[in-house]
Amino acid sequence: MKLKNETIVILGAAKFDGIYESTSFTTAKYLAADNDVFYVDYPYTLKDYFKEKGTAGYEVRKKHFSSSDVSVIDTAIERLKVVITPPVLSINFLPEGKLYRFLLQFNEARIAAKIRKVLKKHQVNDFIFINSFNFHYPEIGRKIKATLTVYQCVDPLIIDYDKKHGVVSERIMANVSDLVVCTSKQLYREKLTMNENTFFVANAADLEHSSKALNPDLPVNAILADIPSPVIGYFGHIERRMDFPLLAQVILDNPDKSFVFVGPVSEEFIPPGFTSSSNVYFTGRLPYEEMPSIIKGFDVAMIPFKKDDVSYTIFPLKLFEYLGAGKPIVATNFNLDLKEFTKDAVLYCGNAEDFTAAVNFYLENDNEAAKQERLSIASENTWEKRISQLSTLLYEFYKNKLG
Repeated sequence: MKLKNETIVILGAAKFDGIYESTSFTTAKYLAADNDVFYVDYPYTLKDYFKEKGTAGYEVRKKHFSSSDVSVIDTAIERLKVVITPPVLSINFLPEGKLYRFLLQFNEARIAAKIRKVLKKHQVNDFIFINSFNFHYPEIGRKIKATLTVYQCVDPLIIDYDKKHGVVSERIMANVSDLVVCTSKQLYREKLTMNENTFFVANAADLEHSSKALNPDLPVNAILADIPSPVIGYFGHIERRMDFPLLAQVILDNPDKSFVFVGPVSEEFIPPGFTSSSNVYFTGRLPYEEMPSIIKGFDVAMIPFKKDDVSYTIFPLKLFEYLGAGKPIVATNFNLDLKEFTKDAVLYCGNAEDFTAAVNFYLENDNEAAKQERLSIASENTWEKRISQLSTLLYEFYKNKLG
């Protein structure tokens, strides 16, 4: 059975009005179809407070920053409300140790106090608390006396900022949670060693959005207008996960093809000379709303992640977004657990030669039957189905906690 007509508090790993789709807020939106959901926005630090002052995001939040304010922000979904916490101390610069943990307790107390006041106003007693990958605050669930505490783990800890304290905090959170839910099999395997109540619920795609690429009346995005075909495209963040050595060889071997990277760029990870090839195009970040018109212009979509201990844990949303747009996909073999979900509809490659062969195969052999198979697989991996799985888990554990 699914969870219905209960109260859920979600501490997010993303801002509710962020420019990118996030697993945290997407989870909140879908759970709010049947439940009352309070999404606790990613807390501002004092540094954020002064840095963001005067921005649109700040203006939306400013009247809610007060610790005594118990109002919430309404959303387009009737049962989904956003809670803004008071700014907390900026402490990540401190070394791991007693001082950091002492000040973290202070920050968590400020966040928890605001949540408790909001719940009291809404006369909520029993509720579920989900920490959606906000591992910086591992003990909020205990401090707000949640009936059921859940840790939703959606990614590995990669960057130094997160790892500095996150390695310790995430272990604490996994240990104190009643339930841990992971979005990749490798994350599931890792967290299972910390908490026996660990489950795997994969990431999914917003099929309603990505499938707009199938609309014959939708024009290809103007950003691709002057780029020669065929276009081998990537939509997403261009950063450390990319297998640049493999890409460089593939680009060199295919001067007749255009390799287009659409998304924000972490310049420090781009190898010297990579952008100088005449058949390589970087467009910069474009709004997520434009994703269907961009992917529509790809002849082949790619996911060229390098294979390492981090990538093995990744279950990328773009995989199903590409499938939902009907596009053929060539990926590196960074996580072969994905084959269970994509069957034979995606070609996974271990080297540049195989990558080129896979691209050429699709350019020469793709057909309507293969496209329909991709759409069928995408339809099996929607957020509706994933959140239904999560909702069933929540129902079972919550029911047991209530007795």
